[in-house]
Amino acid sequence: MSSTADLFQKQLHETGVAIEALLERLLMAEALPGETTRPTRLLAAMRHGALGGGKRLRPFLLAESARLCGADPKAALLAGAALELVHCYSLVHDDLPAMDDDDLRRGRPTVHKVYDDAMAILAGDSLLTLAFDVMARPEIHPDAAVRLDLVLGLSRAAGLGGMAGGQALDLEAEGRYETDRKPLTLSESDIRQLQAMKTGALLLFAVEAGGILGRASAPTQNALKAYGRAVGAAFQIADDILDVEADTATLGKEAGKDADRGKGTLVQRLGLDAAKAERDRLARTALEALGIFGAEADMLRAIAHFIVKRGH
Repeated sequence: MSSTADLFQKQLHETGVAIEALLERLLMAEALPGETTRPTRLLAAMRHGALGGGKRLRPFLLAESARLCGADPKAALLAGAALELVHCYSLVHDDLPAMDDDDLRRGRPTVHKVYDDAMAILAGDSLLTLAFDVMARPEIHPDAAVRLDLVLGLSRAAGLGGMAGGQALDLEAEGRYETDRKPLTLSESDIRQLQAMKTGALLLFAVEAGGILGRASAPTQNALKAYGRAVGAAFQIADDILDVEADTATLGKEAGKDADRGKGTLVQRLGLDAAKAERDRLARTALEALGIFGAEADMLRAIAHFIVKRGH
């Protein structure tokens, strides 16, 4: 591997370790001021859903974007932990029988399989609300206006017009609400919109948040947004390719379920080869968006290369 690729893997690992430690601290048993107590079983379910797995790519994107914009690295990691809590909540809920009905996540039994459906719902709810607790803390930034911008951005990326809305569109596309329960035929534009919401919104917010923390200029923020949109879209296509080509052991979850459910993906719409070409085009678009930066954006460039590689 090149030295940049080596450094990327090292920094991705180190960020993951730091985020794991922060999540461990945030999910401690001791109640915080304003809390009465932290129920043992609920806390255990939250920890099962948040700890011990994942590449922590979203916090890494946030930390690297923040570093590029001159933000406090410790604050960026804490903001990244808040973002990861939202991502983990979404996985806990996505795995539920009423949603994707998955038994495995990151190579382990899913939260509802270990703790039951009700506790998984509560664990997801609690991870989500804890995320906003963390993002609102003074340690994130001394300026309350900056923290408010972060909370507002995360709310919109995670909610009705973002990730949750994208999941709703995905369920509709599966034909859940049709009388014959047949999957809908989505246009390429429909699929891109769905994926930009369900997966892309949090990835885009990660790079936007780095700019917010660093109080980036408008040209810098615009470049980061263009990069984030392209990276998010490329990531989802790579994920869809993996669902077709990889096995369950590699994925850490059951492979091939998208096709079984009739999910609308660009792989299904365009074909495998064309989807790979589109993934690669989006990665190039992400790299082009970073053209205004020098070597200080190399880790963000490495993420685009990493996304393409993971889809091979």
